[in-house]
Amino acid sequence: QLAVHAIGDRANRETLDLYASLFDEAEVNGEKRRWRVEHAQHLHPDDIPRFADLGVMASMQAIHACSDAPYNYKRLGAERVEGGAYPWKTLWNDGAIVGNGTDVPVEKIDPLASYHCTVTRQVPGTDTTFTPDETLTRRQALKSYTINNARMTFAEDEKGTLTPGKLADVTVLSDNILEIPADQIRDTQVDLTILGGDVVYEGGASSE
Repeated sequence: QLAVHAIGDRANRETLDLYASLFDEAEVNGEKRRWRVEHAQHLHPDDIPRFADLGVMASMQAIHACSDAPYNYKRLGAERVEGGAYPWKTLWNDGAIVGNGTDVPVEKIDPLASYHCTVTRQVPGTDTTFTPDETLTRRQALKSYTINNARMTFAEDEKGTLTPGKLADVTVLSDNILEIPADQIRDTQVDLTILGGDVVYEGGASSE
């Protein structure tokens, strides 16, 4: 298992090229090989389908699309932005496994803000959306933070879904983020957190 940090289109292409060359020589393939690219933010359109074709997983941090949006067009230009900036939906539709996170401490440790960006791509403090065609559905976004992350670490039999026999890792929210209006997602509160069957956070207070 290998993870390489790559943000720009050239870095991602060189990483995919390296992976492809090693896969040709590797004895371990298929489900036993779960290599990934951390960030995978800006991709050349020709490289997007290569993630699924090679079986490379994209570990993305959605919040960057919203916090970086104000200067992406200036730094990358419209063609590169609209052709492959934060292309979560296209990667997903092509069959790649897309995971998600907050990238703390670069960003705040706020999964609800990141989830909100995943499903809206709304620039904070504005009504502007950044390449909204690449938003994920709410259920896709939830999977990207849960079972898909578990798959990336060979842990899907232990966690990632609320299933008998798996770890009792549970978060109870004040609202149903699959159904409430999008502008209420960021204001959703965590009411309860259970880790391994033990309550570690309840009603605004940590038990640790």
